[in-house]
Amino acid sequence: MPKQPADGIRKLVAGMRPDQQRRVADFAKALASPPASTCRNKGVINQAFVDRIGDALRIHHMFSLEPFTKDKFEYAAVAALREIGVNAVKAPRGNRGHDLTVGKERWSLKTQADAGIRRDFLHISKFMELGRGRWSTESDLLGLRDQMLEHMRSYDRIFSLRRLCSPLTSVIAECEYELVEIPKALLERSAHGIFAMRHESRQNPKPGYCTVCDDKGRQLFQLYFDGGTERKLQIKLLAKSECEVLATWRLTVE
Repeated sequence: MPKQPADGIRKLVAGMRPDQQRRVADFAKALASPPASTCRNKGVINQAFVDRIGDALRIHHMFSLEPFTKDKFEYAAVAALREIGVNAVKAPRGNRGHDLTVGKERWSLKTQADAGIRRDFLHISKFMELGRGRWSTESDLLGLRDQMLEHMRSYDRIFSLRRLCSPLTSVIAECEYELVEIPKALLERSAHGIFAMRHESRQNPKPGYCTVCDDKGRQLFQLYFDGGTERKLQIKLLAKSECEVLATWRLTVE
């Protein structure tokens, strides 16, 4: 008769210290109490994938009240995809384009967990670095916007894993995550945005905005050209109604 996994687990646990045995019991308890989840079942983002990301979130919050970070999300996504039979490869550290290659698709992954997070709007605090270059007038902002459009050619899909709960400070707290896909076509509408430089700002270079609206004049999102020390592009007030929530997780953090 084939050896059962439980036999090997019992043998390993028997040789552990009592405190280690308690940790293993806590670990098993966490896996036996997965987050409540929802899934839209879109391609490889299926229930099997959602279950595995839920396990990663649950285990992470056994040891930390901090949000699930971008690097953890990247590694967890690759592991989950491979376990369900999907070829997935993490891009080299420092790659300026995509984060993962999934099958023949290039994915860009983001996370959001700011204290003032809003359910109906996404915020990407660092969409990309803008580096050097001319940055003093509204017309210069067009060139920075063009850098963004060129940057997006290096990936096919954009996802944001968002923690919707407030910062966790209590011993027991409810925590909620959601996985949102941001259509590339939505961000590409910035090709027709309206630019404004904040000339009154004391920053150097001065920050600027590109406001993007739909055909009826409703604001869809803003590009914020952050002239601080990093010189980066933020995306603000991105309407979640224009995106798709692919999965959600709700768990109790103790």
